[in-house]
Amino acid sequence: MDNTKVADAADAAAAGEQAGRFAGDGKVPRTARGQRTLRKILDAARHEFGERGFADSSIVGITARAKVALGTFYTYFDSKEALFRALVRDMSEQVRDKVAPSFAGATDALDAERRALAAFLAFVRRNQQVYRIIDEAEFVDPQGFRQHYESTAERIAARLRAGAERGEVAVEADKLDSEVRAWALMGANVFLGLRFGVWGREDGDKVAAAASRLVRDGLAVR
Repeated sequence: MDNTKVADAADAAAAGEQAGRFAGDGKVPRTARGQRTLRKILDAARHEFGERGFADSSIVGITARAKVALGTFYTYFDSKEALFRALVRDMSEQVRDKVAPSFAGATDALDAERRALAAFLAFVRRNQQVYRIIDEAEFVDPQGFRQHYESTAERIAARLRAGAERGEVAVEADKLDSEVRAWALMGANVFLGLRFGVWGREDGDKVAAAASRLVRDGLAVR
């Protein structure tokens, strides 16, 4: 087996294991086969919800995409709503996990944010459904919707604080300043992802570099 196939097999196994956390209460799969089945359901739900929206999606449509029996669905979830909530958490963690490796080799905190944006754009281009799913979560799963953004902002704030401690970015004035910075960067990333990841096909590295220049230099004439 070549290295690519080994890597793909490892990724599939990790994805299946990760999926196990998103089953309904008391329904966590106990076997590798069960984890793979759950991952198939989550992946099918991503396409179904992403293409049709929550209201027009159905459990029958999801199980058909996943190529599993209808009864298998209820082995892991009690309802379409429960599956959607699990999918929101799953997509949020996928964004986090796909961005994390991009920090390796960063020259400073702002370069790390540039790399993170480039990785996020690449993720969005492969998973454009994430925008519709997260947007609908505001109404279908308000708690998950808020948690997705709050946890993302907290990670950005932590990275910026660490950068400030290393002397790579300006120290925040107070807690409010820290939050404003994090939420502003996250908001920029979200809309850059929409414009250049969903609607456009421009070079993601160039987009990230342009955004990084804005963060580093601002808009004022110097």
